[in-house]
Amino acid sequence: MNLSRNTILITGGSSGIGLGLAAALTALDNTVIVTGRDPVKLHQAQREIPNLRVIRSDVTDPKAIVSLHAAITEQFPSLNMLINNAGIMRKINMQDARVDAVDITREIDTNLVAPIRMIKQFLPHLRSRPSAAIVNVSSGLAFVPFPISPVYSATKAALHSFTLSLRIQLLRTQIKVFELIPPGTDTPLFSGEFDAQDVAGLKPMPVDVLVAHALAGLRKDQLEIRPGLSNLLRMMSRVAPHLMLRQLSKPAGRMQAG
Repeated sequence: MNLSRNTILITGGSSGIGLGLAAALTALDNTVIVTGRDPVKLHQAQREIPNLRVIRSDVTDPKAIVSLHAAITEQFPSLNMLINNAGIMRKINMQDARVDAVDITREIDTNLVAPIRMIKQFLPHLRSRPSAAIVNVSSGLAFVPFPISPVYSATKAALHSFTLSLRIQLLRTQIKVFELIPPGTDTPLFSGEFDAQDVAGLKPMPVDVLVAHALAGLRKDQLEIRPGLSNLLRMMSRVAPHLMLRQLSKPAGRMQAG
């Protein structure tokens, strides 16, 4: 895929992986628009990256997606690439009575429902472009769950499955469907929620390293981009799935003991 002179929309692009992708893609002479819910983070991102466009929008709100589509197609009609990056990850103890039955599905709304709605909303416009791409950001935990984060793991497995199906459905179109499958990455999402015991001393991948892998994969039309531990998780999910699950289950055992 040509990574210059595109018009790219990145959800959740005001920090972490989204911000790293925005900076790298802007530097490659692309028009990049990022969305997020926090205006302070959006303005900070705009200060950090010259020429970055920002729009405050909530991907979990269906009406906001409709409004975003109207604004983007009017202001940036050359849009030809959608990167569904917005996501949240939490530790959830299903036996904790304090866990709210409504709030518990928040990761489903953000990590799974939102990208499906974004794709459905923007697909007709992307079909109208001479060449286009959709990039869904999932996780290595799509292959082996992290039981301390059961809902997050389930959403990423579902997003992986959805992406496989979407790629088949769009096979005879000019739209390429990519999946970026990060390992644990040094972002606020990762470092803010988990301590050293939770990740068993695992060193998260720096964002710039992940972004370099992502760009290299996109250039080569590598439809599944699995850097580092993600590639190992995929392989082990087939060779020794129970072994990997036992390894990733240790923090959940401490959670239950506590």
